Order: sequence, then C-alpha cells, then structure tokens
Amino acid sequence: MASSRSETQPALGGPQLEPRPREQAQQPNEQRAEALIERALSGQAPRRRMLVLANPYATTVSSRLKNLVVYALQSRYAVEAVETEAPGHATELCREAASEGYDLVAAFGGDGTINEAANGLAGSRTALAVLPGGSTNVFCRTIGVPNDVVDAAEHLLGLADRFEPRLIDTGLANGRHFVFSSGVGLDADVVARVESRPELKARLREHYFTYAAFTTFGRSYLARPARVRVEVDGRVLEGITALVQNSDPFTYFGGRPIRVCEGAGLDTGRLSLTVLRRAGLLDLATLAPRVFSGRAAWVARHRHIDAVQALTEARVSALGGGALPLQVDGDYLGEVDEVRYESAPRSLAIVV
Repeated sequence: MASSRSETQPALGGPQLEPRPREQAQQPNEQRAEALIERALSGQAPRRRMLVLANPYATTVSSRLKNLVVYALQSRYAVEAVETEAPGHATELCREAASEGYDLVAAFGGDGTINEAANGLAGSRTALAVLPGGSTNVFCRTIGVPNDVVDAAEHLLGLADRFEPRLIDTGLANGRHFVFSSGVGLDADVVARVESRPELKARLREHYFTYAAFTTFGRSYLARPARVRVEVDGRVLEGITALVQNSDPFTYFGGRPIRVCEGAGLDTGRLSLTVLRRAGLLDLATLAPRVFSGRAAWVARHRHIDAVQALTEARVSALGGGALPLQVDGDYLGEVDEVRYESAPRSLAIVV
C-alpha cells in the first residue's frame, strides 16, 4: 500500500498482545483462533493480496482476537492489516487498495465499517469480504457469512482456493452507497440517539435500540412529528419516516430478522420502500407485532403503511421545508435538505 498509510497505520501483526482484564470473556474464541492457525498453517502458500481493515472500536472483538484472526489469514493470503482512525478513513484506504490492485479487502468490524469499505470499493474489481465485529452485523448475516468471527475467518480461508467474487447491487442515498438499508425521519433519529451512547449500544445491543425507538417516538414524534414527502413512480406519499431496502432483511433483533420492505434483494437491480404515514400509541400497538413477525407483506397491509417495490429512484424531502435526519446501513449521516435514492445494479464485488 501507499507509504503514507504505513506511516500512520500500524500493522496488527501476529498474536503478541496479552488479553486485558476486560477481554477475559474473549478467551474461548481466542483459543479457537489459535487452533485455526495450527490448521491453516498446513495449507498452501499465500497467493492473493488482502487488506484487512480493522475498526479498533469494534464492540465484540478483543485486540488479541483481532491479531489471532489476522495471523490465521496470513497462512493463505498475502495480508496487510491496518486500523481505521476516523470516519471516512476506511473509504479512503479501500480506494487506495482498489487502485493498487488488491484482490480483496476484509472489513473487520460492524456494519458501519462495511459501509465505508463498500463506498471505497464500489465500481472496482477489488472484492469485499466481511469479518463480523459489530453488535448486529446485518450485512454479514444477510450474505450468509458466519456471525462468529473465528468461524467467519475459517470460512474466508476456505475461499482462498475457490476465489469467485460475486457482483451485487447497492443503493445510493445522495451518492452514498448502502448495502442493506437507509432511513429518513424517525428511523434515522433513533440511530442518532443510539450512536450518541456507544457504551450502551455495546452493552445492551438490540435492547438499547428498542429503548431508543420508544424514547425518540415519545419525545419527538407524538406531539409534532417531522413529516417527509416521498416522490416515487409518479406518486407522492407523506409520512413520518421512509425506509429503503437494498437487501432483505432490514435489520435483526437478536436472532430475529426484521422485514419491512417486500421484494428487496441484492441482485434485483431495484430498491424497495416503505413509508409510515402516521403513528399514535394505538397504531404502534398494532404495527409492532407485524414488524416482529418477519413478514414484510403483513407490514405492508397495515392501514398506515405505503409500500413500493421495484423502484429505481425516489426523492425524499421535508414536508414544508427544513432538514431531515438520514441514516445508511445503521450509520447516522446528519441532517439533509433532501435525499435522492437510486439503485446501483451490480456495483460491488463481494466474496461469500
């Protein structure tokens, strides 16, 4: 990689770090990773170039476990491992990797790290691989990669001899690629609240999202909710939140898939959209069971839902002017005047 990166990014290297007290719970996985290294070292020499992007703040992976996983991957790939430093850094590093001809980039973190990596690799021949290190790992589970990091590393080692990248679709929100979902309005406000308390997000996971959703709704959306205006397929829809899916499901609650948009898929060449027109307390009581049912068709039949499938573009703006909160792949991007959604068919290479 470029010399500027090697000066600022220390390689993770081999398994040299001792576990700190707060990492004791990781030791069973570390022992499994050491066993994986022993098995992997008996394989063939590395052939393909891999950049491992590690998020140092990944919520479920210790420093030692990261090092062990990287060391195992070095048995089958020519690996360079770097840690990201700030928002947007992963995108920059991935663009460099693509321009320098790396075969693949392994995003070692949560969905935010994967989203940044996808934005650096979209349109290139360098493929994206994923190593789960976040609290939810939606994209990882969507594409069938094991949600356990040691199992995911072993899976990636197994792909070294059958390296066949697959092209998938992404969505675009004001030019920003997203791999599974985006939201405007209530959904994005919930993400913003969750991101403001990363320690609670890491400890409570999906339960904190639930708390944040009810708190945000009660404080900001019961009395005077922000209103969105959606222009799609010659129609105008209005509501308090708009959700767009590029793949299915929208997210997970623990092991339960949450599906809100019908017809979404990574190889359809289209997006799916759902608009929640209004929601009082009684409305939420009837909507929540549908959301947790895992059946998007049942969600779409709710009296306050408008659903649109197979769209290629849409425009979302604030009803009456103003700014709207926006999230992509579970990352809060701030407030925007409008969001222009587009589909980007076959724009990203992945290995699964």
